[in-house]
Amino acid sequence: MQPTRREFLKAATLGGVAASVLGFDLTPAYAAVRELKIARTTETRSTCPYCSVSCGVIIHTLGDRSRNVKPTVVHVEGDADHPINQGTLCPKGVTLKQNIVNDRRLTTVMYRAPRSTVWEEKSWDFMLDKLALNLKASRDNTFVAQDANGNIVNRTEGVAFAGGAAFSSEEGYFAAKMMRTLGIVHIEQQARV
Repeated sequence: MQPTRREFLKAATLGGVAASVLGFDLTPAYAAVRELKIARTTETRSTCPYCSVSCGVIIHTLGDRSRNVKPTVVHVEGDADHPINQGTLCPKGVTLKQNIVNDRRLTTVMYRAPRSTVWEEKSWDFMLDKLALNLKASRDNTFVAQDANGNIVNRTEGVAFAGGAAFSSEEGYFAAKMMRTLGIVHIEQQARV
């Protein structure tokens, strides 16, 4: 016979009351249950990457940092000591663990050549060189030294930059300065540097 939900809750409540009346001490059981979740994990404090609020998160990884052990993320929670979110996370921030531990997440650089239908695995060196060459070519092709009135503008309108939410203030400042140095005028950043 399959008990209904109501019958199950009644039986569980009666069992708990009976255990306490008969003198069973449930404190060690409660402590053991509470300890199992993150007892042997390493805490790493980080910043949520989704929006410009920059909520603090604690990422719990399991692994003893040995050379042959790859740490795995077992739990992500809001940082109660963080001044911005004080331990709370939005629905996107709560899903961080599912984004970190995901069998569909790309862990290598994938490249698709122009007019190709096949993605190839490439090295970071190849990709960074390719990005640098494409950035230089776009800048050289669209660079404007003077506007129609003869004013010196030294800008390129063929390249745009979008900064990420996980940037610290210093990283955002550096990225914006670097893009302006290249003459890029289309700059967007969630931190609005």
